[in-house]
Amino acid sequence: MKRLAGRVCLIGAGPGDPELLTLKAVRALAAADVVLIDDLVDRRVLEHAPQARVIAVGKRGGCKSTPQAFIEKLMVRLARRGAVVARVKGGDPFVFGRGGEEVLALAAAGIECSVIPGITAGVGVPASLGIPVTHRDLARGVTFVTAHARDGGAPDWAALARTGTTLVIYMGMQRIAAITAALVEAGMAATPAAVIEHGTTARERSVTGCVENIAAKAAAAGLGSPALIVIGAVVDLAAQQAQTLPLRQSA
Repeated sequence: MKRLAGRVCLIGAGPGDPELLTLKAVRALAAADVVLIDDLVDRRVLEHAPQARVIAVGKRGGCKSTPQAFIEKLMVRLARRGAVVARVKGGDPFVFGRGGEEVLALAAAGIECSVIPGITAGVGVPASLGIPVTHRDLARGVTFVTAHARDGGAPDWAALARTGTTLVIYMGMQRIAAITAALVEAGMAATPAAVIEHGTTARERSVTGCVENIAAKAAAAGLGSPALIVIGAVVDLAAQQAQTLPLRQSA
């Protein structure tokens, strides 16, 4: 018997390595009729949904992207036709993934929606270098911040510097010079810093240094998006694994 109504599941695929997908996410993919997959998600996750129709709805900074409004309308349309839709996002759907916007759009349309969390890049990517974002002796907390806002405005970097927390900056590579200049002005010039590109994957590359020189080091290494910028004393712990992780260029 044909289903009268479909549903949508927002799935966090984790920071890059397909083996970091959760068991719950695997089960949801196996039940999906349609998979809407983001550009940065490793396509090997689709091995768990061989039965599904796959639609790419890519979003990548600095490149042509599928409009958010189109994605939301597509999910509603597919669910109203009775499909079980898996919306697969990199990292966690609710950490700079627009998952909150999509949940609201689905609720407004009367579509059943569930969310399966994923490992956010802000935790998983630093961990791949041996960087804990919190540490009892070094960091009393962590602040996740995006350098890319809808209104084009910049965060208050001086205020963030005063928090004393590890700063994990998403979508900051296009503005890394301005970001680090603001943090230098806020007194963080000597604070350890890292840039990690394609974290947790076979393509991972990184540089470490300090706030004052990390932009130049990243440029010299040719690092670009997708990448995270990590700033704080905890970055120094990466040196303990410097000899075991490939493709790293350290200070």
